[in-house]
Amino acid sequence: MPRFRLDIEYDGSLYAGWQRQADQPSVQQAIEQAIEKFCGEQVSLRSAGRTDAGVHATAQVAHVDLVKAWPDDKVRDAVNAHLQTAKARIAILKAAVVPDSFDARFSAIGRHYLYRIVNRRAPAALDKGKIWWVPKRLDAEA
Repeated sequence: MPRFRLDIEYDGSLYAGWQRQADQPSVQQAIEQAIEKFCGEQVSLRSAGRTDAGVHATAQVAHVDLVKAWPDDKVRDAVNAHLQTAKARIAILKAAVVPDSFDARFSAIGRHYLYRIVNRRAPAALDKGKIWWVPKRLDAEA
Protein backbone atom coordinates (compact mmCIF):
# COMPACT_ATOMS: atom_id res chain seq x y z
CA MET A 1 0.00 0.00 0.00
CA PRO A 2 2.03 3.00 -1.21
CA ARG A 3 1.96 6.24 0.74
CA PHE A 4 1.96 9.46 -1.27
CA ARG A 5 3.06 12.84 -0.02
CA LEU A 6 1.02 15.62 -1.61
CA ASP A 7 2.22 19.23 -1.75
CA ILE A 8 -0.89 21.35 -2.09
CA GLU A 9 -1.78 24.94 -2.95
CA TYR A 10 -5.27 26.35 -2.48
CA ASP A 11 -7.46 29.40 -2.35
CA GLY A 12 -9.39 28.90 0.87
CA SER A 13 -12.08 31.49 0.20
CA LEU A 14 -14.57 28.80 -0.88
CA TYR A 15 -13.99 26.58 2.15
CA ALA A 16 -14.78 26.34 5.85
CA GLY A 17 -11.13 25.40 6.41
CA TRP A 18 -8.96 22.37 5.78
CA GLN A 19 -10.70 19.79 7.95
CA ARG A 20 -13.60 17.72 6.63
CA GLN A 21 -16.96 18.93 8.01
CA ALA A 22 -20.42 17.41 7.80
CA ASP A 23 -22.29 20.47 6.60
CA GLN A 24 -19.75 22.78 4.94
CA PRO A 25 -17.21 22.37 2.13
CA SER A 26 -13.60 21.78 3.15
CA VAL A 27 -10.29 21.53 1.33
CA GLN A 28 -9.70 18.02 2.69
CA GLN A 29 -13.08 16.83 1.45
CA ALA A 30 -12.55 18.28 -2.04
CA ILE A 31 -9.20 16.50 -2.42
CA GLU A 32 -10.51 13.22 -1.01
CA GLN A 33 -13.40 13.32 -3.49
CA ALA A 34 -11.01 14.01 -6.38
CA ILE A 35 -8.84 11.06 -5.33
CA GLU A 36 -11.90 8.81 -5.15
CA LYS A 37 -12.95 9.87 -8.65
CA PHE A 38 -9.44 9.15 -9.90
CA CYS A 39 -8.84 5.70 -8.41
CA GLY A 40 -12.16 4.58 -6.92
CA GLU A 41 -10.81 4.46 -3.37
CA GLN A 42 -12.33 6.18 -0.35
CA VAL A 43 -9.37 7.73 1.41
CA SER A 44 -8.58 9.87 4.40
CA LEU A 45 -5.95 12.57 3.94
CA ARG A 46 -3.68 13.45 6.83
CA SER A 47 -2.17 16.93 6.78
CA ALA A 48 0.72 18.74 8.43
CA GLY A 49 -1.75 21.24 9.85
CA ARG A 50 -5.17 22.73 9.43
CA THR A 51 -6.22 26.10 8.12
CA ASP A 52 -9.27 28.06 9.18
CA ALA A 53 -12.13 29.23 6.98
CA GLY A 54 -10.99 31.47 4.14
CA VAL A 55 -7.26 30.85 4.69
CA HIS A 56 -5.08 30.09 1.67
CA ALA A 57 -2.04 27.81 1.46
CA THR A 58 0.93 27.80 -0.88
CA ALA A 59 2.61 24.60 0.31
CA GLN A 60 0.35 22.52 2.54
CA VAL A 61 1.66 18.98 2.97
CA ALA A 62 -0.58 15.93 3.34
CA HIS A 63 -0.26 12.22 2.83
CA VAL A 64 -2.60 9.52 1.60
CA ASP A 65 -2.33 5.74 1.39
CA LEU A 66 -3.51 4.19 -1.88
CA VAL A 67 -3.97 0.52 -2.74
CA LYS A 68 -2.32 0.71 -6.16
CA ALA A 69 1.22 1.91 -6.87
CA TRP A 70 0.53 4.73 -9.34
CA PRO A 71 3.30 6.81 -10.94
CA ASP A 72 3.79 10.09 -9.06
CA ASP A 73 2.92 12.31 -12.01
CA LYS A 74 -0.23 10.27 -12.73
CA VAL A 75 -1.49 10.88 -9.18
CA ARG A 76 -0.75 14.62 -9.41
CA ASP A 77 -2.25 15.08 -12.87
CA ALA A 78 -5.35 12.91 -12.36
CA VAL A 79 -6.26 14.48 -9.02
CA ASN A 80 -5.70 17.96 -10.48
CA ALA A 81 -7.96 17.11 -13.44
CA HIS A 82 -10.80 16.20 -11.08
CA LEU A 83 -10.17 19.28 -8.91
CA GLN A 84 -10.31 21.51 -12.00
CA THR A 85 -13.54 19.90 -13.17
CA ALA A 86 -15.02 20.65 -9.74
CA LYS A 87 -13.74 24.26 -9.93
CA ALA A 88 -12.11 23.65 -6.57
CA ARG A 89 -9.29 26.27 -6.65
CA ILE A 90 -6.96 23.61 -5.34
CA ALA A 91 -3.80 22.30 -7.01
CA ILE A 92 -1.61 19.34 -6.20
CA LEU A 93 1.86 20.77 -6.86
CA LYS A 94 3.68 17.49 -6.32
CA ALA A 95 2.88 13.88 -5.50
CA ALA A 96 5.64 11.52 -4.41
CA VAL A 97 5.83 8.05 -2.92
CA VAL A 98 7.31 8.23 0.58
CA PRO A 99 8.20 5.60 3.19
CA ASP A 100 5.41 4.32 5.43
CA SER A 101 7.19 6.05 8.32
CA PHE A 102 6.42 9.46 6.78
CA ASP A 103 3.54 11.23 8.49
CA ALA A 104 2.57 14.67 7.20
CA ARG A 105 1.77 15.90 10.69
CA PHE A 106 4.54 14.32 12.74
CA SER A 107 7.31 14.45 10.13
CA ALA A 108 6.94 18.22 9.74
CA ILE A 109 9.96 20.08 11.08
CA GLY A 110 8.50 23.56 10.74
CA ARG A 111 5.64 25.70 9.57
CA HIS A 112 5.65 29.10 7.95
CA TYR A 113 2.81 31.60 8.13
CA LEU A 114 2.51 34.87 6.26
CA TYR A 115 0.09 37.56 7.34
CA ARG A 116 -0.31 40.41 4.87
CA ILE A 117 -1.67 43.68 6.22
CA VAL A 118 -2.16 46.68 3.96
CA ASN A 119 -2.33 49.83 6.07
CA ARG A 120 -3.51 52.66 3.87
CA ARG A 121 -6.65 54.62 3.18
CA ALA A 122 -7.16 53.25 -0.33
CA PRO A 123 -8.70 49.77 -0.53
CA ALA A 124 -6.86 46.90 -2.16
CA ALA A 125 -7.70 46.45 -5.83
CA LEU A 126 -5.41 43.56 -6.76
CA ASP A 127 -5.04 41.52 -3.58
CA LYS A 128 -8.59 41.73 -2.25
CA GLY A 129 -9.32 38.54 -0.34
CA LYS A 130 -5.62 37.85 0.19
CA ILE A 131 -4.74 40.70 2.54
CA TRP A 132 -6.19 42.36 5.60
CA TRP A 133 -6.95 45.97 4.74
CA VAL A 134 -6.71 48.38 7.67
CA PRO A 135 -7.60 51.91 6.55
CA LYS A 136 -6.89 53.53 9.95
CA ARG A 137 -3.43 54.23 11.31
CA LEU A 138 -2.00 51.20 13.12
CA ASP A 139 -0.26 51.56 16.46
CA ALA A 140 2.65 49.17 15.99
CA GLU A 141 3.77 49.71 19.60
CA ALA A 142 0.47 48.46 21.07
